[in-house]
Amino acid sequence: MADRSILGPADVDDATFTAIVARALGEDPADVTVLGSRATVVPYALDAITTAGRYWVTARAATPSGERAVRMFVKHVQSWSRSPLFQYVPEQLREVAARSVPWRTEPLVYRSDLLHRLPPGLTMPDALHVSFLDEASAAIWLPALDVVDHCWETADFAQAAYLLGRLAGCESVAELAPLGDVDGRNTVRTYAGGRLDMQVAPALRSAELWQAPWLADAFDHELRGSLLDALDRVPSFVDELEAAPTAVAHGDACPNNLLRTVGSDDITLIDYGFWSLQCVGFDLGQLLVGDVQIGRRPAATLPELEAACLPAYVDGLRAEGHEVDAATVARAHALHLMVFSGLSTPLTGPPAPGAGADDLAHEARERAAISRFCLDLVATT
Repeated sequence: MADRSILGPADVDDATFTAIVARALGEDPADVTVLGSRATVVPYALDAITTAGRYWVTARAATPSGERAVRMFVKHVQSWSRSPLFQYVPEQLREVAARSVPWRTEPLVYRSDLLHRLPPGLTMPDALHVSFLDEASAAIWLPALDVVDHCWETADFAQAAYLLGRLAGCESVAELAPLGDVDGRNTVRTYAGGRLDMQVAPALRSAELWQAPWLADAFDHELRGSLLDALDRVPSFVDELEAAPTAVAHGDACPNNLLRTVGSDDITLIDYGFWSLQCVGFDLGQLLVGDVQIGRRPAATLPELEAACLPAYVDGLRAEGHEVDAATVARAHALHLMVFSGLSTPLTGPPAPGAGADDLAHEARERAAISRFCLDLVATT
């Protein structure tokens, strides 16, 4: 019995499904008979505007070695214009907004041979099936991963930074960087002229943002002034970043996308929506602040992580023969973090509805600490 209706357009016909199951089991499709299948929604706390759905698909199949079971992960990706949140984008900005967030990149990366190009210590799921459903969506079928629930220590961040440096410096990987250019908008200048100019800058310059006392108390007058000064310098920051050496970047290298799996010492990379050619050091940004932004790690640990991760990333670059001065990496990393995270931190949505005053105040202090950290990096590089 099959019940995969919840997949909607991400589902496949029976013949294709049999081929997917056979590939997941390492069998010839001619030797596999699917006996039953079921799809369920994957609970996930973090929404993504280019993700239409995440699903577990399980199947039972008759094979030459007997009846076997398999579990797969299906991700339905789409243009942001199809997200329910797109209705909140002002009408006059929708065309630019829709173009500003890539969605085709991830299925294209999973269709590629990146798995066989990654440097030692990194791996990725071997896609079972990738299909473009229409002009604005695609479905990606992946093998289920046996993920270890791992609490990251400083040494883990340093190891990840080293491997991200190797990724950035690997010549064979760099040949696939153009996959991130398919939408033509994975650039710092595009981000600055898009979200920064249209959303962040007007908010930072408006008194309305600071009307919530819990936010105004954390972002005091001095910090707000420093952020506005940095905002005025964004054009020069962008010029500097465009002049910096470039390297391939995963694009969203937060710990959520760097998985540990049972029986392996490798880090498994997932979520390639922002895969692209970027300024060197780009991936250090989300590696450092990703867990802080979602409240999983205190902002007070950022200086320690920075001290461990920056030299590790440079070592990774050099292991691939990519000789870049450490100061150059540090400067590009600082400017990227300021532009992409430090300025927008006050705009991050508040904690869950019903949160108490203490929770709100704590969240605001953490956000302010991220902004201060970014400002300090810019000032010292």
